[in-house]
Amino acid sequence: MKTTTPTVYIVDDEHAIRDSLALMIAQENIPVMAFESAQAFLEACPQECSGCAIIDYRMPEMDGLELQAELAKRDITIPIIFLTGHGNIPTSVKAMKAGAIDFLTKPVRREKLISVVVAAMMESEKTLAENASYKEAVRCIASLTEREYDVMLLAIQGHHNKDIARQLGISHRTVEIHKSNIMHKTGASHVLDLARIAHKSGLKE
Repeated sequence: MKTTTPTVYIVDDEHAIRDSLALMIAQENIPVMAFESAQAFLEACPQECSGCAIIDYRMPEMDGLELQAELAKRDITIPIIFLTGHGNIPTSVKAMKAGAIDFLTKPVRREKLISVVVAAMMESEKTLAENASYKEAVRCIASLTEREYDVMLLAIQGHHNKDIARQLGISHRTVEIHKSNIMHKTGASHVLDLARIAHKSGLKE
């Protein structure tokens, strides 16, 4: 499976349930794919998949919580909706603490299912945008030379060029050249923008 189109992935070992859920979702013009096991889904799901997953809690070989843990291990951040006929409060709490966005009990009403799916798809879109922004910020910061990185750290801490030059033992003109290169490489328009990019990359001063 190579698609990155936002899709609802159904993972349930019951054929009738898979077909019913897939039909309800497809009728909303939302792309949907169904899998009979956690293993089948893992084999098909690329790390960059987007959308959400509706996962049956009780399945043979690998259950829903184990699949949730495996997805996290693979850094697949797709929102998860659990669906089960054997729900209980401790199970629901455990799933939600692990990051599931909802826990629905079979049979689920169409209106409820679609409402939760739409919310999950929106959450996925938000997460993908944040991840893309983070990766771009990391790329920008990684492109800096060691000296440019030093200059950037001092600049976003509020130090002026003369103070940066003194602390690093370089000329005022050299600091200006480094800052120009930094702004070009990161795409920052000013120091506050540079600080935002640096912090978004995970930098801690």
